[in-house]
Amino acid sequence: MSADAAEADGDTAVSRETIPDRDGDSLLEVRDLDAGYGDLQILTDVDMDVADGEYVTIVGPNGAGKSTVMKSVFGLTTHMGGTVTFDAADITGLRPEEIIHEGVGYVPQNDNVFPSLTVRENLEMGAYILDELPQDALDAVFERFPILEERQSQKAGTMSGGQQQMLAMGRALMLDPSLLLLDEPSAGLAPDLVDDMFDRIDAINDDGTAILMVEQNAKEALRRCDRGYVLANGRNRYMDDGDVLLHDEQVRRDFLGG
Repeated sequence: MSADAAEADGDTAVSRETIPDRDGDSLLEVRDLDAGYGDLQILTDVDMDVADGEYVTIVGPNGAGKSTVMKSVFGLTTHMGGTVTFDAADITGLRPEEIIHEGVGYVPQNDNVFPSLTVRENLEMGAYILDELPQDALDAVFERFPILEERQSQKAGTMSGGQQQMLAMGRALMLDPSLLLLDEPSAGLAPDLVDDMFDRIDAINDDGTAILMVEQNAKEALRRCDRGYVLANGRNRYMDDGDVLLHDEQVRRDFLGG
């Protein structure tokens, strides 16, 4: 079903007004967000929440605006209206370097490592805002991703796609963020590596880091997350527990391929 068809199907879609109000217990609150690139508006009245320690996934058809939500939270789009609040502080319109200081980490889908730098240098770049390298954070990343410690002198650009993705996540974790934004973390990975990547994301969340993730593998993402949002045509269409969305016949038919 196309995004336009989903937009027209008002009887089955959850409207913005009926999305439960979670004010008061959210780490991240997105309200009535309008955003895009330059003069091109992509998002309209988008609402979204992530509670402290929660695992939330955004799914939807191509062009739905999923990655634009992620980039808007991190200050990488043109803000056109609405608010973004993190840990009770208004971060609307802040620059990414300011948002990092608030406790938000971001792993983009593409160009997410410095290929000419070594693994260790990439990780050090993740803590560039600090006066000294946090050795405990570096040790924690190496414990979580042992391959990075083994190859810390290797140029990042010579690593496999899966290893680069681990490095990108490790770099984002160097500041111990309260919220980690992941944009299509399984994109480009060999099928036998996808489950391993999801397992690593689960472990990061289990250790207390809240996750907001855009993911092309919608069924697997919804199976693992706490809650999910379905976007279509730049608007909220559905919101519910991940397992509920995964087994909803309308959602499966319209957005998950049956």
